[in-house]
Amino acid sequence: MCKDCGCSLTRHEHDHHGAHAHENSHHNGHSHQELHTNPQLNDKKTLSVIHKILDKNDVEAGHNRAHFEAHNITAFNLMSSPGSGKTTLLEHLKEYTKLSYAVIEGDLETSRDADRLIAKGIKAYQIQTGSACHLDAFMVHGALHHLPLEGLDLCFVENVGNLVCPASYDVGTHKNIVLLSVPEGDDKIEKYPVMFRRADVVFITKCDLLPYFDFKMDEARAQLKKLNPDTQIIEVSIKDGDSMRAVAQWLKDNIRGAQ
Repeated sequence: MCKDCGCSLTRHEHDHHGAHAHENSHHNGHSHQELHTNPQLNDKKTLSVIHKILDKNDVEAGHNRAHFEAHNITAFNLMSSPGSGKTTLLEHLKEYTKLSYAVIEGDLETSRDADRLIAKGIKAYQIQTGSACHLDAFMVHGALHHLPLEGLDLCFVENVGNLVCPASYDVGTHKNIVLLSVPEGDDKIEKYPVMFRRADVVFITKCDLLPYFDFKMDEARAQLKKLNPDTQIIEVSIKDGDSMRAVAQWLKDNIRGAQ
């Protein structure tokens, strides 16, 4: 378990403390007894501390959502492992949409990703988390004080590259976008199911590399639908304009009030 986020604590243990009560033990194929083979999950004091952290985070996340909504902004939590193409996607998206967007960047160190976006004329603010393996609602709240929101349609929270911990923390966004790149392999879906259960949409990125990797697209789609029947799946390559237009259309369709 990482020292501050309780990432070994499953949603089965704290689903009543957050907004995602649908996640429980039968979804991940483990029995209640198996979940408690981790001694930390038998420690009531540890559980109490983690629940308090999650509760406070959820309250702050609600404040963030209200802040976005007061500015008529739809916010998206962008999650994936490192190197899946989150920043690159946001850099190129500008060419395919008329929607105005800003980005809150999360990395352990450096401001490289925010600098890349700013160089493209995209409003961005960098959060350096230090040792924290995810963003939380309090970090995002702090960033909102530094990011001009007037005139924006969308705000992306580009989370720390990590397929585990970011899935457990509501940061105050409206939708979850998860990226899976072809070089990572289709097996990551079953290995890291919590992240993909959280996804409103999965962008399978770097699809121009499909001829060079043993990535089974049909199997990946089947695994995703098994974990999360409601998730949408879009195959993406920044070199394929049609796929980028599909991303832009999904965003347009998922602006608050669009349906």
